[in-house]
Parts: sequence; structure tokens; C-alpha cells
Amino acid sequence: MIDFHVDRSSSVPAYAQLVRQVREALRMGLLHPGDQLPTVRSVVTACTVNPSTVLKAYRELELSGLVEARQGAGTFVSGSLGKADPHVMARLHGGLTRWLGQAREAGLEDEDVQALIASVIAEETQRQMRAGGTRARQSHGMAAEEGGVA
Repeated sequence: MIDFHVDRSSSVPAYAQLVRQVREALRMGLLHPGDQLPTVRSVVTACTVNPSTVLKAYRELELSGLVEARQGAGTFVSGSLGKADPHVMARLHGGLTRWLGQAREAGLEDEDVQALIASVIAEETQRQMRAGGTRARQSHGMAAEEGGVA
């Protein structure tokens, strides 16, 4: 089962933090289809949030096909995210934990780390898009040389 937490100092709304935690747990293989999410009441108590906050998070997860509410029984995981091998995820998690320790030793705070990771993701996405565009242009050009339609 997942233990929710809400960071009051974050600019991210509480319901979005709950949604993100479920999505992350699904990607990390901590939640699986059939698992039950905590009751609204228990999340309200643990996180000191309004019940409507939890209901909004669960509703968003339901609309995205990740959970289903069962009348009188609770909310259950019905979908999944990510297809990574759990062993690979564990190895990468360990490496990232070591890297984070180095970042902390270098004086980076949470926002610094998040900004650094976001910039690397953006750069890598752009690099992959450029590489994909180059391959598409190359294959398109080859088709034209072979008598295909350009």
C-alpha cells in the first residue's frame, strides 16, 4: 500500500501531489493492478487535507484509467504505467541515490536538483527529436532515390 504525503511548501496543489505519487508508484512497480489505495478518510487523517482534495485526486486517476472506485469497497488500481524491468529500475534507483548524495554534498537543494534533471530531460528529448528527424529525412530521401514518392 502507498503512504501519501503532502508538501505544504510546494507550489503543486495537494491533489496533484497525490496523483503524482500514485503515478510514480505505478512506474516504480510499487503498485499493481488490483492493489487498493488508502481510503479517503485515512489519507485525510495522514495528510491533513480536505476530503474533496483526495476525491479530486482519485477522480483524476479514475478518468485516466489508472484506478477504479468500487462502491462500498474502495479504490483499486486498474491500470499500469511503465514497462521497465524491476531489476533495471532498482539498479538505476541505486545509482540515482548515489548521484543525489553527491548533489547534496555539492550544496544543491531540491529545486536545484529538479531544475537540473528537468534540463537534462529537455536536452535529451530535443536531441532525440533531432536524431529522429534526421533519420526520417534520410529514409525519405532514400525512398526518393529508389523511385519512391518524395
